Amino acid sequence: MSDKLPGITAAEVIRALEKAGFFLARQSGKHKIYKNREGRRVTVSYHSGKILHPKVLKSIMRDADLTIEEFKDLL
Repeated sequence: MSDKLPGITAAEVIRALEKAGFFLARQSGKHKIYKNREGRRVTVSYHSGKILHPKVLKSIMRDADLTIEEFKDLL
């Protein structure tokens, strides 16, 4: 399989995080903060319809402790 990151929007990232057990804890402006039961925190910069930069997506996956393959499976 490819290790290339998919070009996706913040809304798609949020759906994947929710499937992985994260829930919206709070929001500060355009930043939505998600948490899971283990206490992991992930911040998603929400700009409607815009594709997230690969570095931002990689940071979100690192914070959520997800590999590229695990993340693609959640999509």
